[in-house]
Amino acid sequence: MEGSVSDQHSTVEQQAELETGFPGGVVPPDAGNRPPTKAVEGSSTWSLIDRIGLAFCWFLGLLFCAIAAAIVIFLLIQGITYLKLDQLVTPAASGFTEGETGGFSDAFFGTIILGVMGISMALPIGVAIAVWLVEYGRPRALARLTEVTIEAIAGIPSIVLALFGTVIFTSTALGFLSRTSEGVVFGRSFFAASSMLALEALPLVVASTREGLNAIPRHVREASYAVGKTKAATTRRILLPTARPQIATGGMLGLGRIIGDTAIIVVLLGATQNFSEVEGVPFPLNYLRGAGTSLTNFVYEASPTGNLNQPTKAYAAAFVLLLMVLALNAATDVVHRRAKKVGTWSH
Repeated sequence: MEGSVSDQHSTVEQQAELETGFPGGVVPPDAGNRPPTKAVEGSSTWSLIDRIGLAFCWFLGLLFCAIAAAIVIFLLIQGITYLKLDQLVTPAASGFTEGETGGFSDAFFGTIILGVMGISMALPIGVAIAVWLVEYGRPRALARLTEVTIEAIAGIPSIVLALFGTVIFTSTALGFLSRTSEGVVFGRSFFAASSMLALEALPLVVASTREGLNAIPRHVREASYAVGKTKAATTRRILLPTARPQIATGGMLGLGRIIGDTAIIVVLLGATQNFSEVEGVPFPLNYLRGAGTSLTNFVYEASPTGNLNQPTKAYAAAFVLLLMVLALNAATDVVHRRAKKVGTWSH
């Protein structure tokens, strides 16, 4: 009988030891302050195929970093060498030498205008679509169709969107958004280009906002409903402020997509080297309805294979564009870090 009790006691101790990980199943008082232990596995125990796979992954990662670093360093050196501050405030001009052809101020300000107008349209529309898909999603067939459409837009080449925009904005009904002459609508303006660029950035905003809303646990919504808040009030006062970092991230990613496009600029903005304002229209509509350019188009035209053949100015404009993209990436990283400091929801 004593042996049976002893065996049962030993079995209980073994089970407790397995559950707690401590001898005898007794948890030390300072166990909560100890860092968690992790299983250590050396690559020396891996098979030859696994080692080759790990080495190949390291090689691809280092190669990608080397390519990115080479691009940044090359443009940094070329940009510092050829960039002059007066090029940012001097418009392009006709001439025989690079010193006579001015700068690229119109392309610089055109990029800013396109970015502001494009993201001003893509951000609210994208957030609204994401809120509807996550919080409502009715009817289901329409919600699924919307998801498929957003995914399709993300995969459509920008030149296809540009051609689609040409069909839309050359219609007589939208003639007030661009230059017209004797009933003919040209369809090239900042309104037309920024609208299609907003469509291109829309999937990024929707995806990032949906990610932020889905990360909020269900009990947060239920607690708001329990105190009498409606779904609309909960979304406006709790969910959207909580998902603000993801919304900001989607906006900055979309903005980077907007300022980096070229095909839509060439087709829907006219790709002129200077602003081409519409006469008889008050400011600023005279510029927004006219043709223009951006830094991406200027880099293409000023490259050795372009029409201008001004490589030094192409390097300078590319350096400015690179700084804008790096600034957006840095801002995105700052938003993520601040969001981590505030904390994340625990399900």
